[in-house]
Amino acid sequence: MRAKWVIAAKKADFNRIGERFGIDPVIARIMRNRGMTEADEMEMYLHGTKADLYNPHLLKDVDRAAEIIYGKIREGKRIRIIGDYDIDGIQSTFILLKGLGRLDADVDYVIPDRIQDGYGLNEHLVTRAYEEGIDTILTCDNGISATEQISMAKKLGMTVVVTDHHEVPFEEMESGRRQIRSEADAVVNPKQDDCTYPFKGLCGASVAFKFIQVLYELAGVPVSEADPFIENAGFATVGDVMDLRGENRILVKLGLDMLQHTENIGMRALILQNKLEGKQLKSYHIGFILGPCLNASGRLETARLSLKLLLCQDPVRAAVMAQEIVELNASRKLMTAHAVEQAKALIEKEHYEQDRVLVIFLPDCHESLAGIVAGRIREAYYRPAFVVTRSEEGAKGSGRSIEGYSMYEEMCKCRELFTKFGGHPMAAGFSLEEKNIECLRKQLNENASLTEEELQPRVVIDVPMPVDYLYPELIRQLELLEPFGKGNEKPVFADRNLIIRSLKILGREGRVIRMSLESPGGRTIDAVYFGEADQMKQVIAEKYGKETAEDLMAGRCSRPVSLHFSYYPEIDTYYARPRMQLKITGFC
Repeated sequence: MRAKWVIAAKKADFNRIGERFGIDPVIARIMRNRGMTEADEMEMYLHGTKADLYNPHLLKDVDRAAEIIYGKIREGKRIRIIGDYDIDGIQSTFILLKGLGRLDADVDYVIPDRIQDGYGLNEHLVTRAYEEGIDTILTCDNGISATEQISMAKKLGMTVVVTDHHEVPFEEMESGRRQIRSEADAVVNPKQDDCTYPFKGLCGASVAFKFIQVLYELAGVPVSEADPFIENAGFATVGDVMDLRGENRILVKLGLDMLQHTENIGMRALILQNKLEGKQLKSYHIGFILGPCLNASGRLETARLSLKLLLCQDPVRAAVMAQEIVELNASRKLMTAHAVEQAKALIEKEHYEQDRVLVIFLPDCHESLAGIVAGRIREAYYRPAFVVTRSEEGAKGSGRSIEGYSMYEEMCKCRELFTKFGGHPMAAGFSLEEKNIECLRKQLNENASLTEEELQPRVVIDVPMPVDYLYPELIRQLELLEPFGKGNEKPVFADRNLIIRSLKILGREGRVIRMSLESPGGRTIDAVYFGEADQMKQVIAEKYGKETAEDLMAGRCSRPVSLHFSYYPEIDTYYARPRMQLKITGFC
């Protein structure tokens, strides 16, 4: 689907901002496009440090939670951490396990099996904890929606402390929306209505980190001893696709610096296994290489393998586990590609592309892959996508959304169809009876208010900047904007009528195109595009004819061809003398 190019048009005195912070006005414009208007906000964005992290005591119930857990530790009571099987859940469990272990707690952990247990706290895990003599359940990255399960635990005489970051379940009342609170002894979640914490976008691992800070302070342990957990919180923030704004941005920035020189033996083994040793690690490497590896064990085997890797103290055993996890991720990729093709074939067969919300039933798809497949379908059709699979207990699924469609809120409108559900505006997980799948599809589409404009993908151009303006210092200043990710996307630049002077298709699959481009002002600059050569060929054919397109793609320039390009400038260090080049992101 062709995206509509839109130029960001937020106004400000970019020259004045540039002078104040010693940056190019282009950098000032990008910050304004990211929603920043106040000088202190820009200062924190550019130069935020650990000192700018918010006081953890501002989290509702965090002091009470710490008092409860510290009391249980001193009494020698058995504590069980119940986490989750994704990146955030694994890192959250690691933080709590190591943090409580520092205080000599009698603590163990359970990470639910994705298939046997499903997401979060359930009756089976509560019963098991009770039968095994557990006094206190401490959740991380889950628990906010487990009202019935927590009620069950309380009736059995157990103490329950919840640390979570997911949306708080609610019910609609005549007086307005009311959040539903469980019987937990303490609930630490910044999304609670009466929580005064200034930043609501923390991931589960960051909430766990804040909790450990308060617990250490209460126990008389230097709070600075919790700092190593910033690496885990930053990793999970990227891995759970949280907005890289405000405090999250600082946590990721600090976490990446720590990850670069990690002292975690298991993480070092995973970095080495992925051939990333010695490279400058960025959010991309967490989001698309290291993070998916940790996730893969929870999808195809058990997330306990990933947690054991992080806990491993033996480099030889860590290397073996890291190799196993990388191999699992490779299998996951192949299975995902097959499921995506099945989903596309079903959409075409059933004419689902007419739906505003896609609900796709893939009974034979591994249920752990539903979220990834939903994400790929969302990208291909630019529609909210729910992928449902068959499981032993019925049907399970995951959803991935687009801007303008709050997945969790829309699911709340048809909650009667689900046996269990939860999530965020942009993603959700659920269970339901198989007979309700078609009802879900119809009801979600009947309720959907998405307009045609909202269903057309958009590429927002931060700066329509002629390549003639580029200079090395500007490219270096762009590094101030990192780390990039959701909520702080890599800036997009664009220039018009760049002439393609030469073109070569490289790589075994022909997915790398190297070009030499010339601007209307006469400047020549190298460019590289990673993508389908046929897409570029089609655009050229539409403008200049099929014969010209075929000649150009074969490396012959029979006539001048110019396109409008979106790009990101970078310094290419491949050659002996580094030089500027454009990384092409789009064309028309």
